[in-house]
Amino acid sequence: MLLLLRKSVPLRFFSRRPLNPFFLPPPSRPRRLPLLPRAAMGSVAGDAARLAYPTARRDDSVVDDYHGVQIPDPYRWLEDPDSEETKEFVAKQAELAETVLAGCLDRENLRREVTRLFDHPRHGAPFRRGNKYFHFHNSGLQAQSVLYMQDHLDGEAEVLLDPNTLSKDGTIALSTYSISEDGKYIAYGLSESGSDWVSIHVMSVADKQPMPDKLSWVKFSSISWTHDGKGFFYGRYPAPREGGELDAGTETNINLNHQIYYHVLGSDQSEDILCWKDPEHPKYTFGASVTEDGQYIILGTYDGCDPVNKLYYCKIASLPRGIEGFRESEEMLPFVKLIDNFDAQYQVVANDGDEFTFLTNKNAPRNKLVRVNIKNPELWTDVLPEHEKDVLESADAVNNNQLLVCYMSDVKHILQIRDISTGNLIHQLPLEIGSVSEISCRREDKEVFIGFTSFLSPGIIYRCNLAPTIPEMKMFREISVPGFDRTSFQVKQVFVSSKDGAKIPMFIMSKKDINLDGSHPTLLYGYGGFNISITPSFSVGRVVLCKNMGFVVCVANIRGGGEYGEDWHKAGALAMKQNCFDDFAACAEFLISGGYTSSRRLCIEGGSNGGLLVAASINQRPDLFGCALAHVGVMDMLRFHKFTIGHAWTTDYGCSDKEEEFQWLIKYSPLHNVRRPWEQSSGDHSQYPATMLLTADHDDRVVPLHSLKLLATLQHVLCTSTEDSLQTNPIIGRIDRKSGHGAGRPTQKMIDEAADRYSFMAKMLGAQWTE
Repeated sequence: MLLLLRKSVPLRFFSRRPLNPFFLPPPSRPRRLPLLPRAAMGSVAGDAARLAYPTARRDDSVVDDYHGVQIPDPYRWLEDPDSEETKEFVAKQAELAETVLAGCLDRENLRREVTRLFDHPRHGAPFRRGNKYFHFHNSGLQAQSVLYMQDHLDGEAEVLLDPNTLSKDGTIALSTYSISEDGKYIAYGLSESGSDWVSIHVMSVADKQPMPDKLSWVKFSSISWTHDGKGFFYGRYPAPREGGELDAGTETNINLNHQIYYHVLGSDQSEDILCWKDPEHPKYTFGASVTEDGQYIILGTYDGCDPVNKLYYCKIASLPRGIEGFRESEEMLPFVKLIDNFDAQYQVVANDGDEFTFLTNKNAPRNKLVRVNIKNPELWTDVLPEHEKDVLESADAVNNNQLLVCYMSDVKHILQIRDISTGNLIHQLPLEIGSVSEISCRREDKEVFIGFTSFLSPGIIYRCNLAPTIPEMKMFREISVPGFDRTSFQVKQVFVSSKDGAKIPMFIMSKKDINLDGSHPTLLYGYGGFNISITPSFSVGRVVLCKNMGFVVCVANIRGGGEYGEDWHKAGALAMKQNCFDDFAACAEFLISGGYTSSRRLCIEGGSNGGLLVAASINQRPDLFGCALAHVGVMDMLRFHKFTIGHAWTTDYGCSDKEEEFQWLIKYSPLHNVRRPWEQSSGDHSQYPATMLLTADHDDRVVPLHSLKLLATLQHVLCTSTEDSLQTNPIIGRIDRKSGHGAGRPTQKMIDEAADRYSFMAKMLGAQWTE
């Protein structure tokens, strides 16, 4: 699901990623503890052999027929999160995991050092509404970042909204927000315990007084004010359960019948005006935004997560009684259909009256800019043609008649100023190798703010003055991490040949001048799906691993992502999904053959779709890795579409309801491909790597049942069902409470998780702590 307009102000540091009901960014973050003695190299087999895995009931009567193929599902009962049996399973797995983690002595060393490095102030890029500037700031270890406002950039900043005051444990997070055009009101969405469910509230900016407005059951929604300040558009679902108490975020109900409403300030939600619904297509999701000139409402329709959408518009001035005139009507807003199929994506960049500029991938898998007069929709012209190699990531109208354009070239960002009418290049902005994490601007602005990060740069906010002939780009704020010396590290990019010869980019970060003798503990991270690009970013956890434990940390930009446009994405989706696993294995083999590490000292990590990547990889190549960390992964590829928003992912995976697509899925579904390596015909007496599956009780994106069912299956097949098992590496689950898919997690929870997963990894790989 893509943002319709590029004018929304980023909420957090990596919010220029698409608004996609799937993506989980790489983990990071972090209390000061005394140094503990270095953990000795663990005897993995000896430690794990003493593990007493809890017995999970197998119900062999549950068998599904998929197009004539009988597929058992003995742990179907784990799909009910409210059953006492499921709760008992979770409790026993948590106890087992703590038993293992208690023996990881570097757990507290990691917690201490990650906390120390993370305890530094961070600022987001400022943005303007009305006559005030706003920005986010975190003093260091605050659970959530705080929204500040000030009269001018050099003025004193005061707190407008502090989410840390809303809960004692920091588990209420600010998930979305929008400030009215005149700067008088802020509408903001809060989520609890990491759930995707959001409640929208409103506050008066001048006196910081809350308004009575409260909107419930909002999900996958932006907030867009009309310029008169009377109200805003938002998207919601029907309440998932009528009557009774509901711990929102723990339910697994499928999300259907998304609708767009307009809320009039000061009214009850029951009086909100229904603007759009499509009951004939209950799986569609919608987004409504007001153009920057305030004249048009843009409606986007999405069917899944592919970068394609329908696009309708409604001119506000054409409504005789305004939007409120539809309150008592059964009619929806009279949207005009501009794009009424799903053949490409269309994002509004700017409009001059009826003339619109769009970013699109129509006949341009690396994206281009096009222009059309919506009164003459047959005539489209290219403004900025598709680049021969680089991906056009975004375009923002600035300085009245210019564009700030961001390209991705071999997974590194490039910024340019171009003419809005012709697309001609005016100036290329100086930018070191890394990622643009934020752009804060509006069309009228002669001054823009740009957030930048890289593996070795914690963050820089640039202030760019576009008024001169040659733009002036100066550092506005730089994030400084005490104790981090970037000159001690090196980062390089390599291109790995995959199984079919495709060249896969991979970043490798380590201490400088390491010997390539195969001895280094190594962490390999991947994602590979949903057109998401994993660009360079700073991580305190990575720095600590490299600095204190001698790790090499790698990020593989495998197919399925968006690093080279839609062709790269499709080469790792649907029938081509196996390319993702082949690419990841090729990167692992490169690190071994290149002398960075050995299979025994190599850990793989991924979250969400990347959790699927890790789980499928250990099924297919258990011999290749020493450890695996799979966060909130999609593990049951035959039933994922039946829970919450899972149906949206069929655009990337396919669906088991269709016979051809079932044949794709059954080949790699993690839950259905667990095998005892020592029984395979090769005679290779290997075992699965030490494995940690991470999930959370309020993950209503990839619901916990995926990890729970796989955990039960791995432990049964590999550890408890046979007396002659060679599986001595531990298989454990870390199941967090009051957490979700990853967004909005408070700092302390991120600290605890980093300490747990990386101390487990360090012990399993025999990594040693040094100061």
